[in-house]
Amino acid sequence: MRDGGLVAIDWGTSNFRAYLLDAEGRVRDSATTGDGILQVEGGDFERVLLSHCGGWLATYPEAPVLLSGMIGSRQGWHEVPYCQCPAGPAEIAQALVLRRTKQGRALCFVPGLSVASEDGGRDVMRGEETQILGAIEPGDGERRLICLPGTHSKWVEVEGGRVSRFSTFMTGEVYGALVKHTILGRLMDGEAEDADAFAKGLALADRQGGFLNHLFRVRTAGLFGELPGQSLAAFLSGIAIGHELAGAFAEYRPSSVLLIGSEALSRRYVQALARRGIAAATAPSDAAARGLYRLARARGGVR
Repeated sequence: MRDGGLVAIDWGTSNFRAYLLDAEGRVRDSATTGDGILQVEGGDFERVLLSHCGGWLATYPEAPVLLSGMIGSRQGWHEVPYCQCPAGPAEIAQALVLRRTKQGRALCFVPGLSVASEDGGRDVMRGEETQILGAIEPGDGERRLICLPGTHSKWVEVEGGRVSRFSTFMTGEVYGALVKHTILGRLMDGEAEDADAFAKGLALADRQGGFLNHLFRVRTAGLFGELPGQSLAAFLSGIAIGHELAGAFAEYRPSSVLLIGSEALSRRYVQALARRGIAAATAPSDAAARGLYRLARARGGVR
């Protein structure tokens, strides 16, 4: 381990995930906490890093340390410029930014990715790029369509092992805001799983009326007893995800999709994709660690 290995850190807005990897990329130890960048008081990120990984850093003083995610954003430890697509391990590794702790330990911050659309607009991601690299096999030259469901769902096209383009859908954030801060949440009784109510939402998203009109159907479904209060959130989720898929399918026309996300949310997307006749596979849960290992190898830091 002293002659190789890696400390790989996936540090997002809400969570801190760290992995101790050996020279072959196997996970030897890990730590997961709720110390996302927004929970770190006074921006003292070095204190949080040492509190969770100090033992690893002391035991393996030569191991590279790679950090990805929102820790490299404007709200994080050090802002790292985005790497322009198309980009794969070589381009991203070349754009790593080196910084040092107060004790002098070298840290490599991973850039996010940016892409320009035909109309001149731009899209960005931070953290998802490492999960994507860890989810595809090295040397895979096939075109892949990857979906990372979540607060800001990403639909990503990978060609020749490089991210060629992607689109972001604010599905999870909009869903959460509607549940908590609009009249739609008044009749809801929790957010229980309900596959049938979710399917009703998916079906509604395929009909005429549009997203804004369909949203109010959540309200009327509760008022007229079409669905119980405990099923309304799942109905809303189906509407939101259904409209996301409609937009993504118009852009990417997938034949199959690889999902990278939580087990519960991935189940909903598998159901939604199956309804459209699209096969879905799920990536391993340690995709971020795998991706950081690939970047370290591309940089030449793991032997």
